[in-house]
Amino acid sequence: MNALTRPFTLLDRLAPALAPLALLALRFGLAVPFFRSGLTKWEGPGRISDSAIYLFREEFRLHLFGYELPYPMPVLMAHASGIAELLLPVLLVLGLGTRVAALGLLLMTAIIQITIPDGWANFHLPWAAMALALVSLGSGPFSVDTWLMRPGRRAG
Repeated sequence: MNALTRPFTLLDRLAPALAPLALLALRFGLAVPFFRSGLTKWEGPGRISDSAIYLFREEFRLHLFGYELPYPMPVLMAHASGIAELLLPVLLVLGLGTRVAALGLLLMTAIIQITIPDGWANFHLPWAAMALALVSLGSGPFSVDTWLMRPGRRAG
């Protein structure tokens, strides 16, 4: 080993130990912006905010094939996004159903992208990358998923 390869060899040895922390960081990094957005959509338990409904009715448009189309069922969409933006991040942080939760947030990111096309570089691309990593790699060892799947755990 020479001076040029020593740092790379050290990183190769260190990488497996960092992978669980990286997956945990990805879960939190993806969860936080969605959860914070979800909090803005609610005025209390079970009560979607009027501003969230207004946005889906009046402001948000789907940019598809050169057209700006209104959201279908804007009240339902406001409720669905509000629920998903609170539930899916909680699942991610817990590491429970991580792949499904990340896939849900990837779908939401795609919908947000066609709603706000100019946000791809600053927000949507990093969110999509984090979600894809979690869909493909799973939650890592610091998760409820891993605890539930450990050998010797009895059902019930």
